[in-house]
Amino acid sequence: MEELQKILEEIRQDIDFASEERLIDDGVLDSIDIIAIVTAVNDAFDVDINVQYLLPENFNSMEAIYRLICKLQDE
Repeated sequence: MEELQKILEEIRQDIDFASEERLIDDGVLDSIDIIAIVTAVNDAFDVDINVQYLLPENFNSMEAIYRLICKLQDE
């Protein structure tokens, strides 16, 4: 989770990812942010977040992104 937090903070230093739980629903992240996050996460965690996983519930919080990473690593 620490590595994920570092990645997210490099992309958007102005967001408190540890406490934010509505990143998509509240419009905190935009499509460019999501693209940057997906690219960085794919590289860092050796996963492939494809279009079927680009759902708001997978990106609303750092915890949700982490759960997605774990799910993809288990597949």
